[in-house]
Amino acid sequence: MSAPSLFSLAGRTAVVTGGSTGLGQGMAVGLAAAGANVVLVDYVESAETETLIRGAGGRAVTVVADLMKMESIPAVIAAAVKAFGAVDILVNNAGIIRRTDAIDFTEKDWDDVMTLNSKTVFFLAQEAAKDMMKRKYGKIISTASLLAFQGGIRVPSYAASKGAVAQITKALANEWAKFGINVNAIAPGYMATNNTKALREDAVREKAIVERIPAGRWGTPQDLAGAAVFLASPASDYVNGHVLVVDGGWMAR
Repeated sequence: MSAPSLFSLAGRTAVVTGGSTGLGQGMAVGLAAAGANVVLVDYVESAETETLIRGAGGRAVTVVADLMKMESIPAVIAAAVKAFGAVDILVNNAGIIRRTDAIDFTEKDWDDVMTLNSKTVFFLAQEAAKDMMKRKYGKIISTASLLAFQGGIRVPSYAASKGAVAQITKALANEWAKFGINVNAIAPGYMATNNTKALREDAVREKAIVERIPAGRWGTPQDLAGAAVFLASPASDYVNGHVLVVDGGWMAR
């Protein structure tokens, strides 16, 4: 197989949650550039991401859904199948973060983060796998975090939820590899997104973070595009249950 075909997603359909901005947008555009049809799933329209994908010659549709509600999940996968015929790739990216001292953390903040960041990840993967198993083919990629390995500061539910993403990834890989489904995750480092706005505006924390990153900068959504294409393509056919760190070298320190 030639190098270009190893990374080609021509004829494949990818569902990307949280695709309207940030990391989801970066991965969605990368997948489209590799040839995939993209179904963007978010609680708002993804007009900007659709425009970027079409500008790159790709095809995209948006499904507006509240992924905090488990009953919305079957409709999301059904809409993707209706639009493009199948679900070949699922990128479980949608997520939220709440920053509060652990001693003051509320039950609602805990439940909201755990629901979207881990419960939805599992049940959306389950629903997508039902379609993938029919064809003995599928790529499921979830967005984890460096906090799958570290505890973080003032984000207890986020750390717990991302640890859960890593373990869900391994558990599903163990069960679904025999069906031709690869289940992996990407653990981004410190990325310049809406979720990290508060950190980037804190001069002390921002300086400490950048000084520890060997690359000397925050990551961007575009920095995840290559990792997403790799895990979605034939190049990763023997990669399963893996959490791929994309962090500018943070974990090496």
